[in-house]
Amino acid sequence: MNQIRVFRMIALAEGCSFLILLCIAMPMKYIMGMPEVVRVVGSIHGGLFLLYVGLLAMLHVRQRWPITFSLYAFVASIIPFGTFVLDKHLREKEAVAN
Repeated sequence: MNQIRVFRMIALAEGCSFLILLCIAMPMKYIMGMPEVVRVVGSIHGGLFLLYVGLLAMLHVRQRWPITFSLYAFVASIIPFGTFVLDKHLREKEAVAN
């Protein structure tokens, strides 16, 4: 599996974990009084986010991505549904790299 494909999979997992955190875990904390759900999901999301940023930095250097694209990819990770929009662009980069 090439590096961009791995990054795509991590990006999608990070995006899913972000949505789970926002749409499921946070309501469970504040409506149902279950703060431990946020602790668990937040930890998973945090780990995926760090992996995402690390892989983004590595790909920025190895693939010689323009700074504008790398910044776009970083911003996509902090906006809900952003990594899903980014996936289209990553698929294009993956096709060119193969």
